[in-house]
Amino acid sequence: MAMNQVWGLLVVLVFFNGCFIEEQRHTCAQARIPRSKKLMNASVVSRPEVVKIGSILTFDSTIGKIGKIALEAAVEDVNSDPTVLNGTKLELTIHDSNSSGFVGIMEALQFMESESVALVGPESSALTHMISYVIKELKIPLLSFTATDPTLSSLQYPFFIRTTHSDIFQMAAIADIIDYYEWREIVAIYIDDDHGRNGITSLADQLAFKRSKISYKAPINPDATREDIHDVLLQVSFKESRVLVVHTCTNWGLDILDVAKELGMMDSGYVWIATDWLSTIIDINSPLPKKSIASMQGVITLRSYIKDSQLKRKFVTKWENSTKLGLSTYSLYAYDTIWLLARGLDDFFHQVGNISFSKGPQMKDSQGTFVNLDSLSVFNGGKALLENILRVQMNGTTGPIEFTSDKSLVFPAFEVINVIGTGFRTVGYWSNSSRLSTSPPETLNTNLTNQSSSSELLYSVIWPGQTVKKPRGWFFPQNGKQLKIGVPVRVSFQDFVEEVKGTDRYVGYSIDVFIAAVKLLPYAAPYTFYSYGDGHKNPAYTDLVSLVNAGVYDAAVGDIAIISNRTRMADFTQPYIESGLVVVAPVRRVSSGTWAFFRPFTAELWCVIGICFLVVGAVVWILEHRRNDEFRGTPRQQVVTTLWFSFSTLYFSHKQNMTSSLSRFVLILWLFVVLIISSSYTASLTSILTVQKLSSPIEGIDSLKSSKDRIGYQESSFVRNYLVEEIGISENRLVPLNLPEDYEKALNDGPQNGGVVAIVDERPYIELFLSTRCQFSIVGQDFTKNGWGFAFQRDSPLAIDISNAILKLSETGELQNIHNKWLLRSACSSQGAEFSVDRLELKRSF
Repeated sequence: MAMNQVWGLLVVLVFFNGCFIEEQRHTCAQARIPRSKKLMNASVVSRPEVVKIGSILTFDSTIGKIGKIALEAAVEDVNSDPTVLNGTKLELTIHDSNSSGFVGIMEALQFMESESVALVGPESSALTHMISYVIKELKIPLLSFTATDPTLSSLQYPFFIRTTHSDIFQMAAIADIIDYYEWREIVAIYIDDDHGRNGITSLADQLAFKRSKISYKAPINPDATREDIHDVLLQVSFKESRVLVVHTCTNWGLDILDVAKELGMMDSGYVWIATDWLSTIIDINSPLPKKSIASMQGVITLRSYIKDSQLKRKFVTKWENSTKLGLSTYSLYAYDTIWLLARGLDDFFHQVGNISFSKGPQMKDSQGTFVNLDSLSVFNGGKALLENILRVQMNGTTGPIEFTSDKSLVFPAFEVINVIGTGFRTVGYWSNSSRLSTSPPETLNTNLTNQSSSSELLYSVIWPGQTVKKPRGWFFPQNGKQLKIGVPVRVSFQDFVEEVKGTDRYVGYSIDVFIAAVKLLPYAAPYTFYSYGDGHKNPAYTDLVSLVNAGVYDAAVGDIAIISNRTRMADFTQPYIESGLVVVAPVRRVSSGTWAFFRPFTAELWCVIGICFLVVGAVVWILEHRRNDEFRGTPRQQVVTTLWFSFSTLYFSHKQNMTSSLSRFVLILWLFVVLIISSSYTASLTSILTVQKLSSPIEGIDSLKSSKDRIGYQESSFVRNYLVEEIGISENRLVPLNLPEDYEKALNDGPQNGGVVAIVDERPYIELFLSTRCQFSIVGQDFTKNGWGFAFQRDSPLAIDISNAILKLSETGELQNIHNKWLLRSACSSQGAEFSVDRLELKRSF
């Protein structure tokens, strides 16, 4: 509300204010004349006997009832303690706003006439907004233990002091709970006033940090009837999200849950999260009626966490002796608010020493005349009192009380409560420092070893429907809507996806996997396939995924590779088939022949082995010929003996005895080497004689990159961009190909005749291509690793459910059966080689 609007309202209210209190002061004139005389001289009191403070509450509201009791108890305790204000007494006047904003602001103005130094309340955030404009000009601190609206800023309202925690922290706790259970969309149900709207806006901001969002907002008019609530919840029941966050006041909350129960919205599958209005009702009004208890089973709610202390126990005892109402955290905040004000007043008296008021401001009206607001007065020490209150550091019933630089209370914390049976159970805690935890915040703050890295941040929850299984958080709405599924119209490799001509049906490996996965979903998900592509060439799959991101399609189903730029546009399911880029090239068969027994070793290795035989023989001769008669004789006999000994070691058939220990050692080492050589030779020769070998000048992507020949790729695929941008291959070397027949012709022609030296494509396509073309083979290893999946819109729960279904298909073997149905018809090996026994023939051996 703009300032000129506020002051315009204030002028009207001041006029009516005189008449509003006529019964108390008999006439407006009688009330104003002595007041005017009194304001001519500022009221100066040093350590007055009585200090007036005011409060505005709604007496018939849940919080108003307990707030009145707590405020009066706090004033009584402060006045009975002479060490607090050194003999000065607090005089508290509480007025009933009757849930009316007009009456509330009238009451506030009346307090401002009575030289009250502070105002406690009001209960409503909306009324707090209006009054905060006035107290800013009159410099009277406004302390509220109930106004949790996040937009009540200390910058906009410098004399406003929140003595409870802002809804910002409560919404952060709810966002953490939603993120912990991995829900991505929620429905917000809230009262349509400042408190409700601003709280939900804060929740939306907190959810955005967690990559979650509010998918639907359901505001409820503050004057709504039960029928109006029924209509709002009926609309909510048609939405996909089953995670419902209710942010309302204590007067309306139970009606919302009761209507939801009648509509069947408290059954299994739903998640209800209530802000602290529900815990307040439970704390104050227990035991609740059976009907109310039945309508809140499984609900999660928050409650301000207050550590147990002696001050708290003492107040609880006093509370139980004074009223039958239950104790709420708002009772404790109200009690501490009076003590906070008293401490601030005591410091104020030490600093300033007196309380004084001066004449009210004069404002010009819209017609240019002046209106003398002499019924209002400015508290001269208001700013000093405000600063002293904000500097107070004390221990209250709610724990340590201290303000941050933005005038917020320190240590915001909440209990996470699960309503069960006739009571509730604490399933965890949340604090601004440690976030969610199963341990109380003070335990984590004082003992870092308790901060476990365990994934269990909350204890198990009993959800609506009496189930401990985490709800999925959404369901497919039964409103006749069908999923729009985009399917690429392929012209090649139609074993994966093929449109049945003249119908709206599709068949293929990818289609069968999707249909089988949908059948495993725990709910019905009707869908309709929509063609994507012109039927003349394969469509660009990245463009198809972008249409899913734009909302044209709900999902895309087909042989869609999961690559980085596509994952930024859509959520993909678990891959249903492994993929990756490979190189396929023509291969030449190398068969065994007459001199096949020389092929296990290269010529260089044969020469080295021969030299080693001679060297070993020579070394043994040098060590043995002087002592061993077997190595003596004529030079010719010694040479023959040495050569025979060397080569006989190949078959371990040497007959000479060694007399030297050193020569025995040399012989043992050599025989071990001979064993390795003979074993390697036998294994290699066996392979040569039994399997046809394939050879190609291209050995993989590295040799392909270093060559200058042309390379083929599948038209409209992501391969082109990958080869150019990631591998660094020149674009003019790339040749787009469409059909498998184009692949075959280009490879057979070769680069010399206008073809290609090799083709780069995804492994599933190449394996299908090689299944009937054994003259080609995959060379090298896969140089990328990815998979194929189905694309869904971002944060779509269907992506998770379809992924789980694909895993079930894999575990049961159904996924392999679908693979065998469409893709298992290979006449060649997976590498394109035809394995057969290479029998030795006479004409090839001689």
